Amino acid sequence: MATKTSLSIPRRRLVELMQEINFGRIENLAVHNGEPVFDPPLHVTQDIKLDGENGPRPELKTQDLELKSKVVSLFKVLDTLGNATIRSVECKHGLPFIMRVEKRIGLKTQ
Repeated sequence: MATKTSLSIPRRRLVELMQEINFGRIENLAVHNGEPVFDPPLHVTQDIKLDGENGPRPELKTQDLELKSKVVSLFKVLDTLGNATIRSVECKHGLPFIMRVEKRIGLKTQ
């Protein structure tokens, strides 16, 4: 069982950012050795639902919680990426929903 407190500080910070955004996108997230990097500062777009609840997720105030499967999946992808730039992580209900990843692929020449 993966929990919030079992995460590295950068990963915990990413979980809390998604919980704070609730609905929206995190853009241009650098990943170094599988860990999210917050320098330079990220560009965050929050979706505001008219006549809806737009505040952070209640889980943000919880010190520890079991990670949802979508969060676990996100970190598995980060582990496989190693070093990359995530163009965007779309969040719904404070959870990652869709990621857009930029990769540089070099062609081998003989």
